[in-house]
Amino acid sequence: MSAAASAPQPLLDVQQLSKRFGGVVASSGVDLRVHAGEVHALIGPNGAGKTTLVAQLAGQVRPDRGQIVFAGHDITHLSPHERARRGLARSFQITRLFKSFDVRANVALAVQAARHGDPAAAAPAGREAEARRVDEVLAEIDLAPKAHAAIAALSHGEQRALEVGLAIASRPRLVMLDEPMAGMGHDESKRMEALIQRLRAHTTVLLIEHDVDAVFRLADRVSVLVSGQIIASGAPESVRRDSGVIEAYLGEE
Repeated sequence: MSAAASAPQPLLDVQQLSKRFGGVVASSGVDLRVHAGEVHALIGPNGAGKTTLVAQLAGQVRPDRGQIVFAGHDITHLSPHERARRGLARSFQITRLFKSFDVRANVALAVQAARHGDPAAAAPAGREAEARRVDEVLAEIDLAPKAHAAIAALSHGEQRALEVGLAIASRPRLVMLDEPMAGMGHDESKRMEALIQRLRAHTTVLLIEHDVDAVFRLADRVSVLVSGQIIASGAPESVRRDSGVIEAYLGEE
């Protein structure tokens, strides 16, 4: 059997994805493969097209051409809701929380949304399962002691952790985290790193992040996006030594 035939199929397989906004090329023939169980980091300079790429993967932005295959199924033309049902979730650069509800209620709403349409959800056993899942998420994001706190009472880092909690409430197969450490101080960043390490035990992670030191500590593989194109992808150390990556991005650091 050839090496190509025996190699495991990626959980996420993006092929020749392209998106243009007028004269601006956001994605240009992007190929990206994320394997189950890994933390795969996507890095690049500001304006490289990282967030637009994630929006295409999540279904908020439709590509002009190319294909997105997730868990062996072509999801290129599926809605965000349908992609979420298949196990693809994301967080956002700008925190999107229900600020009129407390921490636990935010997580509960996300858990309920994930079970929408399940006839067993309304039964007593279903409600008990939802409550257990809320407790699990709160414990994982280390916010159980603040379950009944108002959103405004949380630090920036805690709000970011809560948003990750909303993204994983549905037990996704792959979660895309869009700059989860943005705006954080050293201690908060370390807590987010620890959270991502916990996630990898049960969820594949596509991490979009500007903190290059954190990326190289966390990632199994790294892809570099510059001007809408992947210019390198591989093990962290090989990417770090890549002359094209150094010239286009890491030389800035």
